[in-house]
Amino acid sequence: MKSFLLIGIGRFGKHIAKTLYDLDFEIMAVDQNEERINEVLPFVTSARIGNATNEEFLRSLGINNYDACIVGIGNHFQSALEITSLLKELGAKKVVSRASRDVEKKFLLRNGADEVVYPQKQMAIWTAIRYSNDHILDYVALDSDFNVYEIDIPDAWLGKTVGQLNIRREYHLNILAIKEGGKMNPAVTPDTLLDQGKTLLVLGKYEQVERCFR
Repeated sequence: MKSFLLIGIGRFGKHIAKTLYDLDFEIMAVDQNEERINEVLPFVTSARIGNATNEEFLRSLGINNYDACIVGIGNHFQSALEITSLLKELGAKKVVSRASRDVEKKFLLRNGADEVVYPQKQMAIWTAIRYSNDHILDYVALDSDFNVYEIDIPDAWLGKTVGQLNIRREYHLNILAIKEGGKMNPAVTPDTLLDQGKTLLVLGKYEQVERCFR
């Protein structure tokens, strides 16, 4: 079972704690604010109140025992930068830090972050793509070009098979799976029938999805 050190229990940190809890991982939560720690106690394995910019305090947490350390501080970049640097100096296996701007990302990567996340930017992109097309229900970014999209099946496709649509040749899209009742079935063949209550998981570029499902 993986274990995580989560530093900074604001709204972002709280969502991470709840999600990791649901996935059954071990979480050590750290924040200076006792009220925030109390709010997240039901979702974490353990918690400490303290200043994570203090090297001795961080050292006492046993940094190298965690599979990943997440710095979720969003309102004080200087502190996030100091903590990121200290974590790496103390032997953290992996440091994931939060950024709001590209310039912050550059400093974080130079000072010990292995990866940087943009919660607001990523959510903004997700929202724009999700509501740009009536058929897109969700998407996962793979790289700058290709994404996996969950697509609501158009009415005109109902009752037809995957082979009849042939969207791979027409639009260069690949159907990876069919989702029904919250469960995915990756066994998609040309004879797979599309009907009510199902959605498609499609791999491709946004422009191709837009052209196919516009």
